[in-house]
This record gives sequence, C-alpha cells and structure tokens, in this order.
Amino acid sequence: MSAPRGGELPFPLEPGEQLLRSGRANMQRGAETVGGTLHLTSDRLVFVPHSLNLSSTPSGLRLADIAAVAPAWTKLLGVLPLANNSLALTLRDGNVESYVVPGRKDWMDAIDRARRGDASVR
Repeated sequence: MSAPRGGELPFPLEPGEQLLRSGRANMQRGAETVGGTLHLTSDRLVFVPHSLNLSSTPSGLRLADIAAVAPAWTKLLGVLPLANNSLALTLRDGNVESYVVPGRKDWMDAIDRARRGDASVR
C-alpha cells in the first residue's frame, strides 16, 4: 500500500517495514479521546493525532507486544458505554489500548493477519 492521500507518511518506516493499512481513528485513554489516523505496518500499529490536538506526536505499538485484539465499547468519559464500535488491544504487559475505527472487524482481521506475518493485508 502506498502512503495515505497527501503523500508522505507522518512517521518514518523502519528498514523492511511496509505500510499495510491506514484510516481515521480516535484513540481512547480513560476520559480522553484523541482524533487522528491509525496506520498498520508489517511491524507496528502507529497512531498519529490530528494537529489540532494538544499532543500531535505519533505513538506506536509493536505488533509483537499485542497479546490480543477484541471488540470493545466506546465509553463516554471513559465510563459510560456509548457504542459498540471500538477495538481493544491487550498488550503483553497487561495495558489496554482502545481505538474507535470505522470497519472495526476489518481492522481486527488486518491486525491479526499482520501479527501472523501476512503482508498481504489491505
């Protein structure tokens, strides 16, 4: 897959790393929701916040650090279930990262395939 519309990726790819998928996403951390773009590569999942957010620094997770991928609820203020449209990534250290994404099942399948080393993800 080529870079998202607009040309260059907002983060560098590592040697041998391929971009597999990109799309709109909101990252949920407790009561905080940050809008941006989620990028799946052959080695990482990288979230790049929109420039309007207080923090616009990309953050990434190594696919090898993801223990499980599961559907989850989007929560208002981090507490009240609002919509069943998030995905939760449980990390090997026990932490959980949550993202609201359109096409949640497609994202979950793509992440699972990438974790298995299938670079044909789209």
